[in-house]
Amino acid sequence: MRRKWKPFFCAVFAAIFLPVSAKPVLGVQAETSEIKPSDLYAQSAVLMDADSGRILYAKSGQKERPMASTTKIMTCILALENGNLSDIVTVSGNAAGQPEVKLGMREGEQYILKDLLYSLMLESHNDSAVAIAEHIGSSTEGFADLMNRKAEELGCLHTYFITPNGLDAQDEKGVHHTTAEDLARIMKYCIMDSEKSSEFLEITRTADHTFTDSSKSRSFHCTNHNAFLHMMEGALSGKTGFTADAGYCYVGALRKDDRTFIVALLACGWPNAKGYKWADTRKLMTYGLENYFYQTPEPGQTTRQISVENAVSDGFPGNLTETITLLPAGQLPSVLIKDGEQITEEWEIPESAEAPVKEGEELGTVRYSLDGTLLLECPAVADRDVGERTFQACVRWLRDQFFLGSQKH
Repeated sequence: MRRKWKPFFCAVFAAIFLPVSAKPVLGVQAETSEIKPSDLYAQSAVLMDADSGRILYAKSGQKERPMASTTKIMTCILALENGNLSDIVTVSGNAAGQPEVKLGMREGEQYILKDLLYSLMLESHNDSAVAIAEHIGSSTEGFADLMNRKAEELGCLHTYFITPNGLDAQDEKGVHHTTAEDLARIMKYCIMDSEKSSEFLEITRTADHTFTDSSKSRSFHCTNHNAFLHMMEGALSGKTGFTADAGYCYVGALRKDDRTFIVALLACGWPNAKGYKWADTRKLMTYGLENYFYQTPEPGQTTRQISVENAVSDGFPGNLTETITLLPAGQLPSVLIKDGEQITEEWEIPESAEAPVKEGEELGTVRYSLDGTLLLECPAVADRDVGERTFQACVRWLRDQFFLGSQKH
């Protein structure tokens, strides 16, 4: 593993005044290992920084593809957000008639929602997914509407849900699909941003779960089939998937040394290539761990200057122009960055301002971005006071010059 930091890496903001609106403010050039698309089995793959949502690596990351049972992460989080874990779910004939893999529930049986969520995420049962969807959304169509609204809310513009279990499906609007980037965004929401993220993690990290139907006449045991949980230190969550159209799919997360990475894989082989998804997941997670570390750059060492019109200069109220310095009023958050990457700053400020100006007054905006992702937007503020040329200021100056001045002689 590489060194976690280089001493000179944080001395990064150059105090140079340039006439252009944006310039790089962080970065050193160094050799770093890269993953080539040919290094991965998956036809679409993404590595994401789960804190910022920034895509660190992508192979056909925006290519629309079926996603099989990785769909169920959205089903789970919506059930957690819109239902109660103690809800009683009644099984319909539609739910009971779903194809394998399934729990084997029967029409008319009742189950506790919490138990069905373990069935959904540990064993990937298709009948449990439909029972949950019908309970939360009144129908699978109603639940699909909830799924698509949530996807749009999360910025997943290339995702379309038809089924709650991820079985291949098509309707008049298209096929059931997502992209590797969108799938990673959904996982980020599930483990980082949702108010139910802790419940989601508890369910998806559980090794096994035993439960009964509400009448206690039948008992069931579920075992977690997410092998990644035992593959790498810090493995956090994940969901597998497979259909004939989708191939093997996977979305998973890992947290180590305050860094959280998400990997999303689509079309990662077909039978007999079941292990390809684990090889790709390990390769991408290792790439993130070995190359990306948090740095805390400091804005404020770069500044801009603008003129202040109709100003008082050293007490003289002539029609003068003063020059003031604008400073960023903010602190950049720690940034997950690798050698050679650069933070870019963009100043949005006027050419001049009108007096009076107060120290700390906001006169513009500074934006800091990395690889197209906005890190911080902060005010550009004045470094000092500048008085205004007014009639009263002129009178005071004349008084000081001629009346008070004559008294000194």
